[in-house]
Amino acid sequence: MTIDSDGFAAPPALVEHARRFRAEGGIPAVPRVAATVLLLRPADAGFEVYLIRRVAAMAFGGMYAFPGGGVDPSDSQAHPGWAGPDPARWGERLGLAPAAAQAVVCAAAREVFEEAGVLLAGPDPATVVGDVSGDDWEAARVALEQRRVGFADLLAERRLTLRADLLLPWSRWITPEFEPRRFDTYFFVALLPEGQRTRDVSGEADRTLWARPADARARAEAGELTMLPPTLV
Repeated sequence: MTIDSDGFAAPPALVEHARRFRAEGGIPAVPRVAATVLLLRPADAGFEVYLIRRVAAMAFGGMYAFPGGGVDPSDSQAHPGWAGPDPARWGERLGLAPAAAQAVVCAAAREVFEEAGVLLAGPDPATVVGDVSGDDWEAARVALEQRRVGFADLLAERRLTLRADLLLPWSRWITPEFEPRRFDTYFFVALLPEGQRTRDVSGEADRTLWARPADARARAEAGELTMLPPTLV
């Protein structure tokens, strides 16, 4: 096992792949822009974070990760209700053009609803929807997941405001150049809204858990949980 410049253990096969890529003058794939959310809830002596395990058939199968995914074209739709920093301000925070920043923020909120059943939206800029576990909400979530409806349209139909102010930008990770499948991922932090609960609803995950960050990292280092460096950090 080799330790890279960031202090992470890299499997020998991965190190060899990187060396071969550079030696052969490989051309890096263009990374897909993505968003992911560290969903937190209060716990004894701190917070717990929500993790999902990707199904084996997916890219990064078997890995524990935070809810998230690639930015979808529908994430660029304008939201009639928007609470918090406007897209221009988000652009300053994320180092993006306003339209691109809006799409990333929308993707973060959409993905946490699709994969955890948690909705960061409310009837007005100061409130959040309570329980969203009913059959009607599940039908809406599935329609969103299957791209039969856009996130902006879903919220507009229910006269809800996107609570962009509940998302806090955390970090940004870009997949190494030698990987054929690359992502430019923006990480956000959000608290689980009062009255809501996570649900194991994503077809892309086969297991979920809440854990204190330190405990999750310790279990990963012990080999009990498999995580990529962005999740460990």
